[in-house]
Amino acid sequence: MPMPWLRMLVASTAAMVLAGPSAVATAAAPDKDGVAASVHTAGRVKDAGDVLQYSWPGVYFEGRIRGTGVGIVLDDPAADYDVQVDGATVATLVTPGRTTHWVTGLRDGVHTVRLVKRNDTPWSTSAFGGFVAAPGGAVLTRPAARSRQIEFVGDSLTAGYGNLSASRDCDGEQLKRTTNADMSYGALTARRLKADYQLNAYSGLGMVRNYNGGNPEVTYRTFYDRALLNVPGDVWQNPGTWRPQLVVVYLGTNDFSTPVNPGEPWTDESLAAAYRGAYSGFLQKLRTRYGAGTTLLAVGTGPFSGHVEQVVQDRTGAGDRRVRYWHLDATGLDHTGCHWHYSARDHRLLADRLTAFITELPIRW
Repeated sequence: MPMPWLRMLVASTAAMVLAGPSAVATAAAPDKDGVAASVHTAGRVKDAGDVLQYSWPGVYFEGRIRGTGVGIVLDDPAADYDVQVDGATVATLVTPGRTTHWVTGLRDGVHTVRLVKRNDTPWSTSAFGGFVAAPGGAVLTRPAARSRQIEFVGDSLTAGYGNLSASRDCDGEQLKRTTNADMSYGALTARRLKADYQLNAYSGLGMVRNYNGGNPEVTYRTFYDRALLNVPGDVWQNPGTWRPQLVVVYLGTNDFSTPVNPGEPWTDESLAAAYRGAYSGFLQKLRTRYGAGTTLLAVGTGPFSGHVEQVVQDRTGAGDRRVRYWHLDATGLDHTGCHWHYSARDHRLLADRLTAFITELPIRW
């Protein structure tokens, strides 16, 4: 069997515009007090008043309405979404564009609604204009934030790249349609722990080297601070509500999954040294940002596990009491997602293992 480390591919950066399966373009005005006042989100969003803008995969919005229907106001030509009402998925919107999608025929009463961005579209800015109630109904007070918060930092494996695919062979369109960040190990783990979460994942990028040495002028660290990934220099402004008790970092697959190519400025030794140095610096960035009480969980597996473990040992020896190492056990994973990525089954197995590990940590929830 070919090794999955040699099969990880970068997601296509070509936007695909397809008609949504059941989107209905109608005029509907969002809450006049601003979208942010009527919805709960933990994602990295930029508040533009009448819309919330965002780029990262897995960003979700939760609201409450009273009535028999709810409209979802969107402007997004690139991403796909799931719409969930009272905990059940009622629609999948494929690159909906500028529209209000209506869910009607609900029993008259109070309902929870959740919109979640399924895939990673870093070349595009998404915009959400809020939930609106059907005539005779009302938008209610937004759901309360969860007391637990987890931030996941990673690449395509964290984004849920092609996890719903029935084949490892995928073209660009199949990849987009079969990627579902809401079924990634991070989202599953957070929900099992009843936590709000961010999935700050960018396919193809590494800590110091990207997949197969591509795009050497940038790395994951180039984009980490942004809300809008396609806006150079953009910086996400934390509203003060994002204070994760746990940050899970899973970066290294793209750095090491392919051999160094002729012409790249690396030897195996210099790449490993640069990776360890950058990794330690990134953990320090997180420590400075979130404080001494946040647990930093560094994930290692395959050819970079030893490097991650060394970084954690060095930081622990220097007095960082809340940094931990987790060896990702790949036993039993089938890698049948697009291009040998994790399948939905793999993500469930990893969520089982990660949840069990986190449960044993002395986290100050």
